[in-house]
Amino acid sequence: MLPVDLPDTVREALLAPLVDHACHGVRRDELSRAQFELLINEGASPAPPGTTHFDTPIGAGIRRWCAPVLDLEPHAAPAVYLSRRAELGAAEANRRLLQASGVVAFLVDTGVESVDLLSAAEMGRGGSAAADEIVRVEQIEHDVAEMAQVAVDYMDSLTEELAARAARAVGLKTVAAARLGLDFDPSRPSRGSVLAAANRRLSDPKQRLNEPVLLRHLLWAAVDVARERGLPLQVHTGFGDCEADLHRADPARLTGFVRALQPTGVPVILLNCYPFQRQAAYLAHAFPHVHVDAGPAFAHTAAGSARILEELLELAPFHKLLFGSGCRGVAETCFLGALYFRQALGGVLKARIDEREWSAADAARIAHMIGSGNARRVYRL
Repeated sequence: MLPVDLPDTVREALLAPLVDHACHGVRRDELSRAQFELLINEGASPAPPGTTHFDTPIGAGIRRWCAPVLDLEPHAAPAVYLSRRAELGAAEANRRLLQASGVVAFLVDTGVESVDLLSAAEMGRGGSAAADEIVRVEQIEHDVAEMAQVAVDYMDSLTEELAARAARAVGLKTVAAARLGLDFDPSRPSRGSVLAAANRRLSDPKQRLNEPVLLRHLLWAAVDVARERGLPLQVHTGFGDCEADLHRADPARLTGFVRALQPTGVPVILLNCYPFQRQAAYLAHAFPHVHVDAGPAFAHTAAGSARILEELLELAPFHKLLFGSGCRGVAETCFLGALYFRQALGGVLKARIDEREWSAADAARIAHMIGSGNARRVYRL
C-alpha cells in the first residue's frame, strides 16, 4: 500500500490512527445495487443504460481494496462484491470498513437528517472510535424558520439555537456554496434588511433557504457563536455537492469573506477544494486562520489523489492541512478515503526524502500533523 523503502519512522507515522475531521453518516439499511451505485457517484444519477458506476476510479478502488476487507479476492466483480456485502449485512460491512480505515475519531456533519444514516455516536461505535458532531448551520436555520411566528422571533431564535447546538459540537459548517455561491457580499447585513428578508422567508418556511440576505446573516451569526465558543467554521467548496455550480464553489471567490473574518480569529476550514486545491492552498498560505482538506477527492480520484495532495503541498503550510474522508452514504468511502490519503502522502514524503529536501524526521512529523495533530489542535479535541 505504501511506497517501498520508506524510513520506519515515516511508515509508522503514515499508519498511525487518523482523525477524520469531515465525514457524514453511512447507511444502516441493506442496499440494492442501484442504491449502492447512486451512493458512489457524486452526481446522484444512475449510470447511462448499459454502463455502471463501478467503471469509475472509486468503483475500481472498491473492487481492489474493499473486497479483501469483506473476505473476497481483490478485483472481485461488482455482483460478487455486492452479494458478499448483503450476506454480511449492512452493520457488519460498515463495522469492518470503518474499523479498517484506521480512524480514531470521527467528526460527523449531522446536517442531513435521516433515520437511514448512522448518527455520530453510531459512527464512533461502528468504527471503535471517538465521535463528535459538526453542526450544519443551514439545518438549524430551517428548523428555526418552521417554528418562528414573526421576524423578530426568527432572529432571536436563530442566535439562541445556534448557541445551543454549538455547545454540543466541535465545529460549525456551511454549505453556502450550494445555496448562494461563494462570491457573495461578505459584509454583515443590516438589521432592517434581515427583518424584511425574514418576513419573506416566514411566508413559506418549508422552502430551502436561498435568500442572500438571510444566508449572510446566518453566516455572521454562526461566526459570532464560533468566536464565543472557540469553534472553527467549515466551508464546503469545490467537489462534493452536485447542487452547487462548480465555478461558484471556487474557494478563491471566498477571499472577501475570509479577509473579513480574520479579525475575529475564527478558524476557517475549506473542505474538499478539488479541483481548486491550488486556490485553497494559496488562501491557507496567505491567511493565518485558513485551513484546507481534499475530502472525498481522495476516494473518488483513487490513485490520482497523489497529484491533488502534491498541489496542496506546493504552498499550503503543513500545519494548515487536515485529513477528511468526506465519507458519505457507504462506509467504502471512509475506508478508501483513508487508504488513498496514506498512499498519496506516502508518495509525496518519499519524493521529498529522496530529493533530500526533507529529513525522515521532518516527513514523519508532517505525516502526524496532517493525519491527526492539526485536527486535534484546531478542533481542541
